[in-house]
Amino acid sequence: MKLITFHSNHKVCAGYLLENMVVVCQEGEGADQALLNLCKAGPSSVQDWVKKEIRRVPLSSVELLAPIPVPLRDIWCVGKNYFEHAKEFHNSGYDSSSKEAVPQYPIIFTKATTSVIANGAAVNSALDYTNSVDYEGELGVVIGKRAFQVAKEDAMSYVFGYTIINDVTSRELQKRHGQWTIGKGLDTFCPMGPWLVTADEIKDVSQLELVTTVNGEVRQKVSVADLIFDIPTLISTITATTTLLPGDIIATGTPVGVGIGFTPPKYLKPGDEVKVSITSLGELHNPIS
Repeated sequence: MKLITFHSNHKVCAGYLLENMVVVCQEGEGADQALLNLCKAGPSSVQDWVKKEIRRVPLSSVELLAPIPVPLRDIWCVGKNYFEHAKEFHNSGYDSSSKEAVPQYPIIFTKATTSVIANGAAVNSALDYTNSVDYEGELGVVIGKRAFQVAKEDAMSYVFGYTIINDVTSRELQKRHGQWTIGKGLDTFCPMGPWLVTADEIKDVSQLELVTTVNGEVRQKVSVADLIFDIPTLISTITATTTLLPGDIIATGTPVGVGIGFTPPKYLKPGDEVKVSITSLGELHNPIS
């Protein structure tokens, strides 16, 4: 099921997609937290929630928000998690994470909740005074129940669903500050959406294909199977010492083809359009302003 949060009739609403129609299940106060609350209640709660149908409206008539517009906590992110991108980034001269091109262990950092914007919303490149804005198309994993010291073989049972994330980055700020929080967490630098697809719709997440285009030019194209550290490994690694909460979001890493990998770098500029598509999850598109 494709769950969405959106504006309709000047109200924040939440519901799900039924072909080209939106079924409104909640509106007004609390609707911006509806999908987060579903994560907390667990996958079995979805069927009861969708029975609360209020009305149906065309998808074209609503303004999408991020599926979880205000995440519970910062987005968990993974650096250098595709082999070719790890080499690409390491060779760029902007990698301050380690001396190794391919990491032995997952590189984990976070991205501010205030960076989250919706499908169709503009990335404010003017906030990066270094003019080094880059794109990173990624698969987002949404946690569905409290997770601590989870074994890899059990990890997928903790996944509520999936979404698309563009981990927009200021490369110069990322390099200058060593740690990646400032370079990754700028306001508007985390487009997310267009919806949250429940895990039951994805039979084998490793078979999904991710494609990123800039102004129609394909820059990234990869199978999720090419992750260095797969989703069970990421969940197991994080929860070995830290509790993941329902609604937490993990951005699993970006493949080869980011702007910094070109000579000279192909940074984003006002007027550009970035689209990230993933099989079965839709397409996330955002203009650069």
